[in-house]
Amino acid sequence: MSNPIHRVALVGTGGISRAHTEASLRSDRTELVALCDVSQDSVDRYRERHPEVEALAYLDMNEMLEKEEIDIAVICTWGAFHAEVGAGLARSNRVKAILCEKPFTQTTREAEHLVAAVNDSDAFIAEAFKFRHHPMHLKARELIDSGILGDLMTLRSTFFTANGRKELDPASNWRFNKAKGGGSIYDLACYNIHHARWTFGEDPAEVFATHRPGREVDESAIIQLVFPSGGVAEISVGFDTYSNQEFRIFGNEGSLHSDAAWNNENRPTWLDHYSPNLTQRYHFPACFQFQFQLEHMCDVLEGKTEHRIPPENSLGQMRTIDAIYESFESRKAVVL
Repeated sequence: MSNPIHRVALVGTGGISRAHTEASLRSDRTELVALCDVSQDSVDRYRERHPEVEALAYLDMNEMLEKEEIDIAVICTWGAFHAEVGAGLARSNRVKAILCEKPFTQTTREAEHLVAAVNDSDAFIAEAFKFRHHPMHLKARELIDSGILGDLMTLRSTFFTANGRKELDPASNWRFNKAKGGGSIYDLACYNIHHARWTFGEDPAEVFATHRPGREVDESAIIQLVFPSGGVAEISVGFDTYSNQEFRIFGNEGSLHSDAAWNNENRPTWLDHYSPNLTQRYHFPACFQFQFQLEHMCDVLEGKTEHRIPPENSLGQMRTIDAIYESFESRKAVVL
């Protein structure tokens, strides 16, 4: 018996919508049926990039919801609008599942309101951390769970994106624009924070963070997360530092390392395991993790599995991010 075809709609047609479009087109389990954006110019640019997409386009989300049958709605707007859009999708009772691009919201309070709206509906919502569906990260989880690293002690990770000097202009790029939800924490560190919480299997008990401010947003940051179990995560991120995306996980009996942690679409990756008597490299062929992410949501809708990132996890994520910004302001450690 073949799998059902799940009907997908995109809310927002900016840059990240390209990846979700490709995911939907690649999968034989989904059909991209609609898209919407408040900007006609943005819709027109999307059409130029994706002439192969026949989905109907709307300038009003409510009109799209009234006219289309939608199984999965993917929120691709600027982060500052995730909570509003997500709550609107949930309250419509016209979608079965919502895949919300990171960051989930801008604050814990927004996240609580969004989750409450979803819980009052028939929909499900999940935060779109693509790396959680990559075979390399799933293998790292398997090795950790096997006990081969012993007790987890320290995690170090980076996410730097500069390739030479460039002007970080709020007018030309949302990442540097406060009103649109920019900043190195919302755009970059959210990966590392979620990864650290997933690795240790708990939320941090204490947060300390410092940052290098730009014109409107934090352009780089150094973060320390202390977990109840005694583990510590050391995270460094920045728009203004030469590109690097790696993680190292240290136990008292071994460690794991990869230098292609996050943005590794369509290229081979590897994971190194070090222990006193063994060094082993695991190789993973090129893959498109956005497709795996979308098909995992299909599995959830078909009752085959629980989602890897339930809404409660995203609440813990936003509490941690709120604490980071509080630490920026107070220049002190924040106890959660």
